[in-house]
Amino acid sequence: MQIKLAELAEENFNLRFQHALGQLSSPIRLRQVRRDVAQVQTVLNEHQLGLRTLASKSETAN
Repeated sequence: MQIKLAELAEENFNLRFQHALGQLSSPIRLRQVRRDVAQVQTVLNEHQLGLRTLASKSETAN
């Protein structure tokens, strides 16, 4: 999940940069990425509080 969060944060940065330069081809993607970041952060916070357990890599492979 931490890797996914880092990837989304990088994509969010790139999209904001493109938006500032006026080169953003899909403004909706900026909103989607921002919401995806919030969802991942929520899951990580719930895991930290003990409200949710994260699936291991072996469980997600099936």
